[in-house]
Amino acid sequence: MPSDHKPGKLDKTESPSLAAKKTKSAPTQFAVAMELPFVLVSAVVVGGLFGYLLDRWLHTKPIFMLILGGLGFFAGVRDVLRRLPGSSDGTKSN
Repeated sequence: MPSDHKPGKLDKTESPSLAAKKTKSAPTQFAVAMELPFVLVSAVVVGGLFGYLLDRWLHTKPIFMLILGGLGFFAGVRDVLRRLPGSSDGTKSN
């Protein structure tokens, strides 16, 4: 019995959105890769800026700038790891 399945034809069981996902994944990955450095740097800058302003207002040494800059770094790294696909927190991003 000859088979109707030909190698060049799209199988009816395959989802047509599978090809769309493959073509959409490269630009999406590029966009995420371009966004991540800005997320990390902006978190550190915002934390450091708040600390600097708090130090100026309270007339203290740059202790708040260092503390809030460190907290900004922690928040930035956490946000970068959260945005990466396949992160280790048990959830799978789409």
